[in-house]
Amino acid sequence: MRIELKRLNEACYIEARNEDGNSIHIDGAPEIGGENKGFRPMQLLAAGAGGCSSIDIITILKKQRQPLKSLEVLVDAEREEDAVPSLFKTIHLHYILGGQLEKDKVEKAINLSLEKYCSVVKLLEKTAKISYSYKIIPGSYEKE
Repeated sequence: MRIELKRLNEACYIEARNEDGNSIHIDGAPEIGGENKGFRPMQLLAAGAGGCSSIDIITILKKQRQPLKSLEVLVDAEREEDAVPSLFKTIHLHYILGGQLEKDKVEKAINLSLEKYCSVVKLLEKTAKISYSYKIIPGSYEKE
């Protein structure tokens, strides 16, 4: 894996590009000279946990022949206060799954992801308490 990062302005605004040409923007908080033009690095980690586990859950539910129509994940993370570095203390993942899904299969998929497959969660659980909840909505879920 190779990621290239390039500073885009005189402040903390950075573009990261992967080997496939996809890019994301990273920026710092205004308190340190950032301009809120992109994700902060710790936000990327939290998003990574949601994204990594989502991919696992989608794959597992597909193998279980569960008709997943939509998936949304809300990630709430809390960091240590007045600490340097300020690591995550807690991360809560709330999954909203749309479709005619069997509850036991959804629970199995989430547990397999968080306990076995998701590399990002396995890394973050070394310093943070990881928890989850979920809601199944028949049909598909679209934010209004």
